[in-house]
Amino acid sequence: MSPILIVHIGAGTLGILSGYAAVSVRKGERLHRVFGTVFILSMLTVSTFAVYLALFARPTHSGGAPPSASVSVGILTFYLAATAWMTVKRKEGAVGLFEKGALIAASGAAAALLIFGLRAGSIPAAAPGSYVPYFVFASFAAFAAAMDLKVIRRGGISGASRIARHIWRMCFTLFFAAAFFFLGQQGIMPKFMRGSPILFMPALAPLVLMFFWLFRVRFTNWFTNQTAGYQPDVGSLKAS
Repeated sequence: MSPILIVHIGAGTLGILSGYAAVSVRKGERLHRVFGTVFILSMLTVSTFAVYLALFARPTHSGGAPPSASVSVGILTFYLAATAWMTVKRKEGAVGLFEKGALIAASGAAAALLIFGLRAGSIPAAAPGSYVPYFVFASFAAFAAAMDLKVIRRGGISGASRIARHIWRMCFTLFFAAAFFFLGQQGIMPKFMRGSPILFMPALAPLVLMFFWLFRVRFTNWFTNQTAGYQPDVGSLKAS
């Protein structure tokens, strides 16, 4: 294997492990931030090399197939990881050039995936429904771009909405990585695991966790209690 492929696989493995660790520990604490940082850096690395491999390591014979969607999906994964990180790093109620650039990236990925899907659907020898994933990813990218536009028009995001934006972007990034490995790379699995429905559990776990945390942040008092816990005890300070 080439060094680039080795780094790509290593970063993906580290990203999946750190991603599961980040969603397993208490939110906002030091361990959560450490695992989250490792996850973000790993996913930025793996998506960058995924784009490189898709562009320069593709088979020379494509059989008339449309351009690989791996480039757009890699860009979309990089975009999700970067915007998830910036959501909590950016000051509440503020936007900048990063958010505007992210909107352009997501819109471009949506347009490219739509074109790939149309081209895939026009190939007579293509398997029925083989073009559907292109449109699914295109719709997702368009939705993410619409959310970016909403944040830009409002001049930023704050409160529970800010945490919710961070959660769903982090979880979808982890979902992409986990699904690609557990469902898309079954050839490297032990024979008894190949095709097993058990592999759907780790692949879909990020989405289950996403819905759990989105519900908790948006429809319970968890976020209010969490933010209140970070407020200094004024009485204790005066007493000391």
